[in-house]
Amino acid sequence: MTGIGSTSGHARNISTCTAQFRTNIGDRRTLKRASGPSRSRKARMSIRPHKFAAVLWLGRTAALERKPFLKTQFCGEPQKLLPKASFTVVLSAPKKGSAASIVTATSSMRTEFLLRRTRMHFPLLDETDVKIRPIEKGGSDRKFYRIRCSAHQTLILVKYNLEREENRHYVKIAKFLDVHGIRVPKIYFHDEAEGLIWIEDLGEQDLYGYRHESWLVRRAFYESALDEIIKLHSLPESVCVEMKDHLPAEFNAALYRWEQRYFFNNCLGRYFTVSESKRKELAALPGLREIAKRLASLPRVLVHRDFQSQNIIIQNRQAKLIDFQGMRPGLAEYDLASLLFDPYVDLSGAERSELISYYRQKQTDNGRTIDQQLDNTLQLGAMQRLMQALGAYGFLGLVRGHEHFLRYVPRAMRSLRDIVAKIEDLKPLASLLADLS
Repeated sequence: MTGIGSTSGHARNISTCTAQFRTNIGDRRTLKRASGPSRSRKARMSIRPHKFAAVLWLGRTAALERKPFLKTQFCGEPQKLLPKASFTVVLSAPKKGSAASIVTATSSMRTEFLLRRTRMHFPLLDETDVKIRPIEKGGSDRKFYRIRCSAHQTLILVKYNLEREENRHYVKIAKFLDVHGIRVPKIYFHDEAEGLIWIEDLGEQDLYGYRHESWLVRRAFYESALDEIIKLHSLPESVCVEMKDHLPAEFNAALYRWEQRYFFNNCLGRYFTVSESKRKELAALPGLREIAKRLASLPRVLVHRDFQSQNIIIQNRQAKLIDFQGMRPGLAEYDLASLLFDPYVDLSGAERSELISYYRQKQTDNGRTIDQQLDNTLQLGAMQRLMQALGAYGFLGLVRGHEHFLRYVPRAMRSLRDIVAKIEDLKPLASLLADLS
């Protein structure tokens, strides 16, 4: 016989109470929905704030989540309504069929778990309307889901890997950027225990999706993107210091050298099957080491770290930034190079020049002095960024099985070849790249 004070006895009592509670709630829902015919469909579909329901929910979950969060129409007085959006859109992805974003299946168990967590944190949602659709974005280890709340309202659920430290800082960074006027998705709720974040759905159209439009159309969107990154690059050090504990390691010589080795191992090695001895010989070139040291010696600002066309959403003709969890102190030219030498998009030399001039003029208008070495530093930053991207394509395509990344290798290699060919100390590498291209 189990004692009254035993653990199993308590567990049985808790289980019984929980079952009774669910039964009661179920009865209430049944009674409420029984009046369905007398209610308009619009009333059933709407999401209304309800103080009493929010108070009950907050009381039940106070022990689970004590941190403040942005109130929405789902849980209390509405502070910010979700934008209207179609359920068929995919966050930061091109149109259906593009290899840049692959919609994947997920187990019914996982889907049901995510729905339960959504209902727990947003109790005012009508359960009959909530739908979830899994999305896979790029090569990220995070999982993305679009949640349909009603016919006209959606939000994005992000499931991140708890083992990767930078994922935990996404919410802090998002709120920091938002406070300083940089357009990013709003954060609705963060479930730290499960690694879940509910964020604003910015829609389907990223900058990449406009790659076939005329330059007259694309230029306005690129300039809008530059406006946002300039805001980030212009933040004073006194403001940036508050994020010190929430950012990855800053760009230094060791990180630049790591990017170079990443390229030699995963692109030249895995993709082009260049021999190990040849790779070691080229990686040891003094010129590469000097470039890493030179870039590390320059003044740093906060950088996005992955500022490319698929991480820039165009909403209402304005650019908004996503995937900024890798933000850290680094060179502004690295971000600029990430956009201008983006392997996903084929910008012409003239288009690059116009955007560089725009960036330079905007910074000057903001009272910032632009280094006369901008163009040279931009070229070196582009070399580093392209090496990092090519290394990632080789790793993600050949190790992780995301083969669609391999299609961007030729364009990235051409850009890298053209840049390296102009660097006197890298002639042996330039020769190899010319042969491979």
